[in-house]
Amino acid sequence: MNILLLGSGGREHAFAWKITQSPRCNQLFVAPGNPGTAEVAINIPLGVTDFLGIYKFIQTQGIDLVVIGPEEPLVKGLVDYLHAQPGMEYLLIVGPSQPGATLEGSKDFSKKFMLRNSIPTAAYATFQANQLVEGLAYLEQQSLPIVLKADGLAAGKGVLICENLEEAKSSLKEMLVDAKFGEASSKVVIEEFLTGIELSVFVATDGVSYKILPEAKDYKRIGEGDTGLNTGGMGAVSPVPFADAAFLSKVEECIVKPTIKGLEKEGIPYKGFLFIGLMNKDGEPYVIEYNVRMGDPETEAVLPRIESDFVDLLTAIAGGTLASYTIQLSPKTCATVVMVSGGYPEGYEKGFSIFLPEKSIGSVLFHSGTARSESGMLTNSGGRVLAVTGMGANLEEALAAAYGTIEKVSWKKAYFRRDIGQDILRLGFKSLNLEAEAL
Repeated sequence: MNILLLGSGGREHAFAWKITQSPRCNQLFVAPGNPGTAEVAINIPLGVTDFLGIYKFIQTQGIDLVVIGPEEPLVKGLVDYLHAQPGMEYLLIVGPSQPGATLEGSKDFSKKFMLRNSIPTAAYATFQANQLVEGLAYLEQQSLPIVLKADGLAAGKGVLICENLEEAKSSLKEMLVDAKFGEASSKVVIEEFLTGIELSVFVATDGVSYKILPEAKDYKRIGEGDTGLNTGGMGAVSPVPFADAAFLSKVEECIVKPTIKGLEKEGIPYKGFLFIGLMNKDGEPYVIEYNVRMGDPETEAVLPRIESDFVDLLTAIAGGTLASYTIQLSPKTCATVVMVSGGYPEGYEKGFSIFLPEKSIGSVLFHSGTARSESGMLTNSGGRVLAVTGMGANLEEALAAAYGTIEKVSWKKAYFRRDIGQDILRLGFKSLNLEAEAL
């Protein structure tokens, strides 16, 4: 198959790395890609929202399968656009329709969807700019801490956890009136703060059938000990020891099944990946958020654990044959540590030369915010720069492999958290000793 993968981050590098392992992949193109994807595929200078350019490329290159990595083109309706073009009716595309993508494109829409379909989630209320007074009054009646979420896409940074009432009121005004997150915060969801342990469950679906992929736990805060500002993600581990069979069974029955049935019942076409951000609250799962694509950096910890043919999975999703696909999972543990530019998630400097090890034993290095200088030198070009995934028989081995590789990577003002996975180890979970399973 000739495959077009859209995106330029660590998630897309992980996808490209996995896709090219399949004998079914004839040629992989990545648009726009990054220096990491260029090592395994052909990068194409096309933006992910250049709908016409993408359509023309599909035509001229005889593309059989399109895989859409990031959320923006999905929310803007790329899938619907491509299927509406002449000769594209039967093009295989991994990604939901625009209505399906609204599960991520609007926090308010997703909360209403959960309520309609009896999916457990935190209590909430939504306010617009002309409802600031009502929103401030609502805050006065809530328990603290409280969560404020920009309704629209905010690159993973539109969620604030406010510890006191003054902070909450000030943040609400900044979001609604001062446009702290631009158009994304023209509407704000105020949500009950749930206490517990977070984890992410990933689902592949063709709109009717589904397969649950390996779960992961990510680390959002910039500082060690889960302190400081939220980021797009500083690390992830998979599997998640506290997500035992009983808990995951509850997730499937109470969340996954009603979500897929709700999409089908409401006539929302959905052929793609669904990220379900969960809170394990006293053994009960609650949905924090939906994402309509694989997460980053969770993808870098999840994909290495899929042993069955990945292109077969992608074509089963897009072709509506997922019920007949068997997913084989590895028993190994993966730990991903993200290296970022100093100052991220706020201001940071770019253009520093990056030095990588010639070989990395027991780990894979995925590019995210990297670029090539005119002289060909690898440089940092974004906030999150590299994701290093270590693999091992248990979490300690996986972390040792990841941090062992990181010690050999350097650039000016590089930063990474040194405590990824340590909370799990403190709980006494070192190895799950899982057997490879066929689901």
